[in-house]
Amino acid sequence: MPQSCELCHRAMPALTEHHLIPLQKTKRKGLDPSATIQICAACHRQIHTLYDNSYLALHLNTLEKLKQDPPLQKFLAWVHKQDPYKRVKIDRKR
Repeated sequence: MPQSCELCHRAMPALTEHHLIPLQKTKRKGLDPSATIQICAACHRQIHTLYDNSYLALHLNTLEKLKQDPPLQKFLAWVHKQDPYKRVKIDRKR
């Protein structure tokens, strides 16, 4: 049964878990892992293509902040229209 991506809202056959504060920032300090959201692989790859873990931990550490980020909003508007059963190509250039 398809589940909906919390960012692009596409019904997907599978989702990935995104830590709102990257594990790299909590594990090294002996802290518990942060809250997670369930997102599609395309959204997950785009987040990590656009931003490094330090920026994500400081500035984009909630679902609402991710949804309000202008570069991500542009991507979400585009990816929402894509076929959920086909792999979406992400531009890896920063």
